[in-house]
Amino acid sequence: MNRLRAQGWIFWAAIALALLLMLMPLPALIQPLKPYWPALVLIYWSLESTDRVNIGLAFCVGLAADLLNGALLGDQALRLAVLVFIVMHFRSRLRFFPMWQQSLAVFLLLLNNHVLQALVRAFAGDPAMPALSWLAPAVGAAIWPFVFLLFDDWNTRLRGKTTGASRGPGRHERA
Repeated sequence: MNRLRAQGWIFWAAIALALLLMLMPLPALIQPLKPYWPALVLIYWSLESTDRVNIGLAFCVGLAADLLNGALLGDQALRLAVLVFIVMHFRSRLRFFPMWQQSLAVFLLLLNNHVLQALVRAFAGDPAMPALSWLAPAVGAAIWPFVFLLFDDWNTRLRGKTTGASRGPGRHERA
């Protein structure tokens, strides 16, 4: 299997996994704390591969998430498009931040996403989000290093298998 095909497989599998994790039911007490998985996956791939992720793809993933979630059509599509736009605008800086700064940036991105969600809900006349849900961006930022390292490891292993190269240090192992 060539490298591009294998990376494409991992890319689409990651998006499908994010949509499935978004649908995963949790106990009512911790449901508001659930991280926004599609955003985390699109942030990673926006940083890693600009030729794969663009605003149109983010909009389509958001529409799929809206349809799967039964949410207001276009809500998540708008939010993911804005998120990917911001990530792509600051990509050259974000890629080389240390992990703690990347986590802080992810927190701000997810907080911006949450504010947009609250605004859309307010304009749609929906009830306000639970107060506990405002901690979800912090949960997303806390798991960001693990999401990043997992996908980066998959990419590194994939590159090693498809090119026959030995596995060297990943981007996350720099000094």
